[in-house]
Amino acid sequence: MVRLKDAARRFRNFRFRHSVAALVALSALSIHVHAQQAEAQRVITIVMADGKTGRTLTPDNFVIRFNHLNAIRNDSLLLNDDGSGKIKVPANATYISVQGTYHNSIDLYINCDAAMEKDTSTLHWYSIADILSTGIATPNECYKGKYAKNAAIPPVRGELIFYVREIGWHDDLWD
Repeated sequence: MVRLKDAARRFRNFRFRHSVAALVALSALSIHVHAQQAEAQRVITIVMADGKTGRTLTPDNFVIRFNHLNAIRNDSLLLNDDGSGKIKVPANATYISVQGTYHNSIDLYINCDAAMEKDTSTLHWYSIADILSTGIATPNECYKGKYAKNAAIPPVRGELIFYVREIGWHDDLWD
C-alpha cells in the first residue's frame, strides 16, 4: 500500500515539474513573440502631399535622417506605387526628418514646415514615439496659409504626413 502512495506522489511531482517547465517555455515564447511584434510595429508610413492642393505626390525617393544626424538612412525604405513609403525604424532612433526628391534628380522639395523661414533647407525633426502613437501631420506654411485648410490631411497612427512645394525662381535667387 505504501508503494502505491509513493508512486502516486512521484507521478504528481513529475507532472508538476513538467507543467512548470511547459509554463516557463510558453511564457518565454510569448515574450519572444511580443518582442517581435513590438519591433514589427516600429514601421512608419510616410506620405508626401502638395502644400497647395493636398494631393499625394509620388517622389522619386525620400531622404530620411534619424536622431539629428546628417547621415541618410534609406536602407529599409520601401516605396509604394501610390507615392507613400514605409520605413522600418531602427531600435535606437527617437527622431526622424524626411525630405523628397523630384524630376529624376537630386533636387529636393521644400518642406512646408520650413517654408516661412529664411533658410528653407532647415530640417525639422519629429518624435517617432508621437508618430507611432497618434500620427503627425507637419505644419503647412507654404503659400502663407492660403491653402492650408484645403490641403489638410488628418494623420493616422503610425503615419507621418509632410507637405512640400517645388523650388521656385525666388528660392533660386538666394543661392
